[in-house]
Amino acid sequence: VQLQASGGGLVQPGGSLKLSCAASGVTPNSYSIAWFRQTPGKEREGVACISFSDGSTFTLYSVSDRFTISKDDAKNTAYLQMHRLKPEDTAVYYCAADSPNWPRVGCRWRTETLRGQGTLVTVSS
Repeated sequence: VQLQASGGGLVQPGGSLKLSCAASGVTPNSYSIAWFRQTPGKEREGVACISFSDGSTFTLYSVSDRFTISKDDAKNTAYLQMHRLKPEDTAVYYCAADSPNWPRVGCRWRTETLRGQGTLVTVSS
């Protein structure tokens, strides 16, 4: 299984970005994809995840009014749409895959979690 993240970049405060995470080598409807973010010296933070089995989602409360996770089953791709970005959203965002019921447990990182690539999001004027 491989996860390919894309869509990061530099954006001004208040702007929007859409991240993509394409999964390959997966069994359809048998996994979830999550977005995590991390900045130097800080703990990894789970932002959102979505199940490709039943479409259930989990979103971190502090970003739930600005970030939306979605998926395209045909492309095995999950998206993170981010609006009204703030400087504190600056981080490396990386996607990860785990069990199909992952949203039901808040997408908590486990030893079995498969980490994909990261993409840098910089929010700055």
